[in-house]
Amino acid sequence: MSAVLSIVVARAENGAIGVENTLPWRLSNDLQYFKRVTMGKPIIMGRKTFDSIGRPLPGRTNIVVTRNKDWRHDGVSVAHSLDEAVSLAGREQTDEVMLIGGAELYRQGLAAAQRVYLTEVKTSVQGDAFFPELDPADWRETSRDSHPADEKNQYPHDFVVFERS
Repeated sequence: MSAVLSIVVARAENGAIGVENTLPWRLSNDLQYFKRVTMGKPIIMGRKTFDSIGRPLPGRTNIVVTRNKDWRHDGVSVAHSLDEAVSLAGREQTDEVMLIGGAELYRQGLAAAQRVYLTEVKTSVQGDAFFPELDPADWRETSRDSHPADEKNQYPHDFVVFERS
């Protein structure tokens, strides 16, 4: 059986996921959740997302998608399309491949994804990168875990898992 392609994304109520290549909020819980759901699994990201992180994430095979044929970075595998990245990730002994951004790769990958780990950030923010609403005809919610704002989490947020119907 081939691995499931899953998307991991945090989205504000207005669909914003980023501004100027950064996250538009400070949510310690979300960073911990991201680490928990991606650890030990191959992660696929665009080059701008990699640049915003600044380094390969430990404990995971990092695959960066870029159009630049000359781009290289220590500690990451390079792919030149999402299909190539998924193929590289499929060589791992894993049941799940994690697509972690950005907006362009999310658009390309959503049709093939079987699961979405969505952090619903309970605010609207300025953004220049967006993630679409999930069509209820295509997706069913399988779990939801709600968290209030506190000193380490700027906004209330829910961790929601969706499975393709």
